[in-house]
This record gives sequence, C-alpha cells and structure tokens, in this order.
Amino acid sequence: MAGAADPLGSVGVVGAGTMGAGIAQLAIEAGYEVVLFDVNLAAIERGRSRIRTGLERRAGRLDLDPESAEAWIEGRLGRLHDATTLAAVADAAPGLVVEAALEDLDAKRAIFRELDARLPASAILATNTSALSVTAIAAATAHPARVLGLHFFNPAPVMPLVEVIAAGATDPAIADRASALMIAWGKVTVRSADSPGFIVNRVNRPFTLEALAILAAGRATIETIDAAVRGDGFPLGPFELMDLTGIDISLAAAFGIFERSRADGDPLADRFHPSPIQERLVAAAQLGRKTGAGFYAYDETGATLGPTPEFTPRGRSTHDGADPRILERITLAIVNEAYRTVGDGVASPSDIDLALRLGASHPVGPFQRAALLGGPPAVLASLGGLAGDGPRFVPAPGLRAAV
Repeated sequence: MAGAADPLGSVGVVGAGTMGAGIAQLAIEAGYEVVLFDVNLAAIERGRSRIRTGLERRAGRLDLDPESAEAWIEGRLGRLHDATTLAAVADAAPGLVVEAALEDLDAKRAIFRELDARLPASAILATNTSALSVTAIAAATAHPARVLGLHFFNPAPVMPLVEVIAAGATDPAIADRASALMIAWGKVTVRSADSPGFIVNRVNRPFTLEALAILAAGRATIETIDAAVRGDGFPLGPFELMDLTGIDISLAAAFGIFERSRADGDPLADRFHPSPIQERLVAAAQLGRKTGAGFYAYDETGATLGPTPEFTPRGRSTHDGADPRILERITLAIVNEAYRTVGDGVASPSDIDLALRLGASHPVGPFQRAALLGGPPAVLASLGGLAGDGPRFVPAPGLRAAV
C-alpha cells in the first residue's frame, strides 16, 4: 500500500462534510490510515456514508464479483478512524493534516493553533480553504513554515486538480513535498501564491459574474446565455453550474474574493462584487438543485423543468438573442483576469491554462483562447470595444505590456 512505507505515516482530515469525506476517501485509497475529525458524531457518520458510497462507485468500475467488491470496500474502510477531539487526531501522529472545516477564519485559526501545539514540527498542516487567506491562518501557529493550502475541487475523489498554495512563510520544501504527495495520490497540481481566489476561483469568477451582469441588463435570458456558453464547448452554462454547485456557494466565493481584494487595496476590486440576483435568491432559500429551484426548477428526480417564473422571458424584459456578444463578453473578461493574475505574480500562464481546464472544465485555457482570438493585440482591441462596461473590461497591465 502507498501509505505503508511513506514517512507520513497516517493522515488527519478535519471536517467530515462533503469535501472532508472526499479527501479522506482519497487518502485511504492511497493506502493511509486516516483519522476523520468532526465535533459531531452524526457528521462523522454522514461522512462515512459518503465515503462508502464513493468506494462502492470505485469498486463498481473494477469488474469485481460482489464478494470481492465488498472485501475491497471493507479493507479500505478499515483504515478509517473517527475522532471528536483534535487531541485524538494528534494521538494518531499524522504526518499530514488537511483541514476542510467551514469557511470561517477564526474557526480555522483556532484549529491550526491547537494542531500546531499538539503535533511535531515535522507534520504538514494544510487548509482546503477556497477563499480565505492561508497566510492569516498560518499566522495563528508557532510554526507557519509547515502551513500551506491544498485546494481540492468537488468531488475530491474525481476532480483531478489540486491547487498548492504557498503562504507568506511556507517553506518551499514543504510545498514541494505536498505537491509530490498529491501527484502520488493521482492528482495534477498547480502552484499558486496566496491571493484572493487563488487561480480557478479568481480567473473563472467572470464566468458567473459577467453572465449575471448580462442577465441583469436585460441583454439575454438564462437559457440563451447557457446555450451560448455550452455551444463553445463548456459542459454547463453559468446558470446551470450555479444551480449544480449551489447559488449560496457561488455567492460566498464571490463575497470572499471581493472582500479580500478590497482589503488588499485592489483598485478594481468591484469587478468581483457579488450580484444582487444571487443575494436575492439566497435570501429566498432558492439555492439550485439542492432546494428544487434556483435559476431553473427541478422535479423530484432532479430533472430540469425549465426556468423558474422569475427567469422566464415573459416574466422579464429580456429577449433571446438580443446581444450576440454574450460568449465574447464572458470569455474576454476571463482572459483579461488571467493576464491580471499573472501580472500580480499569482501563477504562471501554463498553470492557469491547466487549472482552468481541469478545475473549471474550460475547453481551452484563457491564454490558449487569447492565442485563438489573435493574440494580445486582438484581445486588447476587443476589450476596447467594451470600454465603459465595467472594471472587468479594463485591460490588465500585463495585457498592455504584451502588446
């Protein structure tokens, strides 16, 4: 087994929700003894159930007979152990702990402070945060050099990408070791600086925010926008994607990136400002598939019934096909943000292209798209045609420099 001879020994996972359970499943499949922590035993049981279901899917693809499949599943579940205190996690002496608790900075800092005090300095402490500052989390510890971000994508056992985020004090050797571990677990890694949204959540933010702006301006319906985006090779349109992941999740990510960018003094932070449409839907508990309605309505089986009344053409001033530049507006905003991200020293163009393809299912990466559009001069000219349409279309300094 992969973990048996590895100097990590065991792995700790803090938080037994969807992401925590997925990360724990990855670790036990890689051969490690795993300690799954949550303060709530019921949450651990739900996490165990998710892991069993995930392992059953895996076993189903191995062409095993029922008896062998059950033995395969039970053998892996036998490496999964429960903990309701962080002291119990530390007692297992994990070489790596991945925190996947709620997105609350104070709560995460408290977790890392206690883990840091209880574990030897050789243990790696990682956070799966998607929006919070890894540096701020690490600052709660006495050994910030061993703290970094490992941002998995949902569902963690299936999505191939992991963003490896080095905080301000992260030891480069720790980041290298963590990246090698993720590759050994079957993942593809990209490197990101500790910046709002890291790579995918930042560069891809216009995918939803610009679509929402087009909708709010009455330029097109949700169905027209989704169809235009799918027609370019994306598996889902922006409104279909928000309904799938949860409109509350999308709104929280937008708020997190917006607030961090504003706190960092970004003069164009308003390009990340959350949409009032999302806020209204979340206030009404209309969160997408998980509540039966979001932008679209769904039946008991999850099948789409069409737009909800608020988003049907007759219920709004929108009219299909009114703006032929739907796809251009969304993709140009993404390409522009990619150039700004490189200019801010967050990641390399190649890692950004890879991350957007693997983490957000883009048919091509933003720099690949820029090349297809004719290169930086053509992108800059197209952005000029959208001058005055908001901060998402203010050309990135790096784009101007490339021209």
